[in-house]
Amino acid sequence: MKKNENKITNGLLQLAVLFAVLLAAVPLRAQQQEAQQSYSFSLQEAIQHAQQYNRSVINSGRDVEAAYKRKWETIAGGLPQISASGYYQNNFELQKQIIPAEFFGGPPGTFTEIAFGTKHTADANATLNQLIFDGTYIVGLKAAKTYLDFYKTSKIKTDIEIREQVINAYGNVLLTQENIDILNKNKQTLQKNLFEAEQMFKNGLGEEEDAEQIAITLASVNSSLNNSERLRNITLDMLKVLLGIDLKDSLQLTDDLEALTNANLDMTITGAEFNVENNIDYRLGVNNTEQKYLLMQQERSKALPTLSTNLTFGYNAFNDDFAFTQREQRWLNYSYLGVSLNVPIFSSFARSARTQQAKIELEKAKTELTELEQNLKLQYERAKSNYEYSVEEYMTSKNSLRLAERIEDKQQIKFREGLSTSFEFSEAQRQLYTAQQNYLQSMVDVINAKAALEKLTAR
Repeated sequence: MKKNENKITNGLLQLAVLFAVLLAAVPLRAQQQEAQQSYSFSLQEAIQHAQQYNRSVINSGRDVEAAYKRKWETIAGGLPQISASGYYQNNFELQKQIIPAEFFGGPPGTFTEIAFGTKHTADANATLNQLIFDGTYIVGLKAAKTYLDFYKTSKIKTDIEIREQVINAYGNVLLTQENIDILNKNKQTLQKNLFEAEQMFKNGLGEEEDAEQIAITLASVNSSLNNSERLRNITLDMLKVLLGIDLKDSLQLTDDLEALTNANLDMTITGAEFNVENNIDYRLGVNNTEQKYLLMQQERSKALPTLSTNLTFGYNAFNDDFAFTQREQRWLNYSYLGVSLNVPIFSSFARSARTQQAKIELEKAKTELTELEQNLKLQYERAKSNYEYSVEEYMTSKNSLRLAERIEDKQQIKFREGLSTSFEFSEAQRQLYTAQQNYLQSMVDVINAKAALEKLTAR
């Protein structure tokens, strides 16, 4: 009885421990599930999400915010500036002066030491400074606006680049998934063919080489399948990074590769006229030229006089005892108005040298802008040609795939009936697999080529 009771007691204890462990694991599991999020995006939804949550896009937006603050910093430099100051001085040993003693009734020719001042001194004042005229400030205001425009345009450029990157990454994920599906289908067909070939060999109706040839092809397909499954995880993680979501989150793509390709078959895009002035890189080049021009203007403006004024109000107090906090302490007020005029006269041609350097930089910027214009026109023609070629390749590979499928079907029938060799059958299979890969790649090429063309024309 005691043994049975001990067994029951031990069992109950074990159940209690197990129950406690399960209770502890439930909130942990709930936290893990809560931390992990699930996403499901079409291509357009993925682009919209990336343009809001991509980390480069976020930092680009912060650059714009910082540029706004810098613009206000420049504006504030010409507005009234108010500052206050105060100091306390303890003259524990007053400085002494020597004066003739006869001033105090002493013998002529002798001198007496005398200290001027009090042991404690305090002062408090407030000063208002106002810039009246400064040529560099006027140019600085224009430069601040140009500086802000640069970061606004850079933000647009980042959005355009992220859009293209998301399209490419999205297409790569679909490509690997489609490739896995095709390889799995090929694998099933090959496994069936291998089984039939082995049975035919066992029954004396076929050659062992036939089964071995199929086994080699099956091994190659298995290797490609394993590699594609690894690539799927990598490409999916790359897309997650672009979307600004955590790698541990779940992501599903709702678009189909073929449907997405058909949606990007738009030859009218190649007939549109390319306006280089709308290109984002050209706009940045124009902004760079404006900045160089303003730098030259700033160097020129340094030859102009500057005028400013300041107004100061203050109080000071003196005492041999520290009594500044007492009501009886006497505070003496003072105030003054000052005007400062600075007129540059001669700098040993240093200002002229700096102005000439800025002018040279401006000429370089103009030359670079001309070169950029030509390169962009060339890039557009190349991108248009690539898109047209990708569409042609897609149509060709689609037809080639249909032919390869028919050839493989015929060779498979011939092989089963003993009318063709295993080599001929394997060659037809390899031709089919190559056509499948070319077809998948051609669809992605269409999507990517159109994205590259749209990037050049995006505003």
